[in-house]
Amino acid sequence: MNRRSGDLADREVVVTRRFNAGPEVLWEWWTDPARIVRWWGPAGFRTTIHEMDVRKGGVWDHVMHGPDGTDYPSKARFTDVAKHARLAYTLEGGTPAERISCEVSWTFVTEGRGTVVTMRMRFPTVEARDRAQKALGVREAGVETLNRLAALADATKESP
Repeated sequence: MNRRSGDLADREVVVTRRFNAGPEVLWEWWTDPARIVRWWGPAGFRTTIHEMDVRKGGVWDHVMHGPDGTDYPSKARFTDVAKHARLAYTLEGGTPAERISCEVSWTFVTEGRGTVVTMRMRFPTVEARDRAQKALGVREAGVETLNRLAALADATKESP
């Protein structure tokens, strides 16, 4: 396989974390605009939501504001929504100088008394994945984002 298209695994960024909360709790933290703004984005970021319609075909239009004042506008269109189980969307985002386009999926899998959440970003090429990682640190941003969610959701464990 040539590097241009790349194997699927070579075009992905995957972040997984186990939570002490159930999938219902995590779903609420993810799909409620008033809650997601409390944790979305890496450490030090805040988020403004212009539109959030979590259903197949729905749009999520938001801006992440970096601690240095940089804005990262993003627009997602949901392609799959299965309550408490998975979300998938196409994403266009970044800064005007560094734009990314990818497919993103989130899965919520019950494991014991907790939930394993996996965020998977699929880029069209290996080069696109590498550019997103170099310019935006997408893997580290994903880890920090899930850390922020854990601090809130694990503390609640029941629907917030």
